[in-house]
Amino acid sequence: MRAVVQRVSEAAVDIGGERRAHINTGLLVLLGIEAGDTEADLEWLCGKIVRLRIFADEEGLMNLDAQQVMGEILVVSQFTLHASTAKGNRPSYIRAARPEEATPLYLRAKQRLGELLGRPVRSGEFGANMQVQLVNDGPVTIIIDSKLRE
Repeated sequence: MRAVVQRVSEAAVDIGGERRAHINTGLLVLLGIEAGDTEADLEWLCGKIVRLRIFADEEGLMNLDAQQVMGEILVVSQFTLHASTAKGNRPSYIRAARPEEATPLYLRAKQRLGELLGRPVRSGEFGANMQVQLVNDGPVTIIIDSKLRE
């Protein structure tokens, strides 16, 4: 699993011109699921996301996590995070999990993030054409990969 985590002052997802989800201060998580990802990948990644200390404390240092600032999470599926551009100019998505494998893991990740955060997580819709808006605060953008564990 791969996630692009952005610290936001607000973020929203629209589908078909309709607002599907909106958050204020928190994390926008673009989540890509790779073929062969497991519950262990999910558990590690979700824990890492919720515990990321990327919010400013009283001294302006990034020492606080989303729970400590009462932050929200908006998770959006994004298979293109597993694109390969090794050959030619058209990306290959062969590493991305097929929907029948990815959908349950995406839904479980949303649930697990909510459990760890202690409140419901907002989301887009798996496989939908979404318009994502955000105000990246900082900017702060972190890439996390469960296979690399870095």
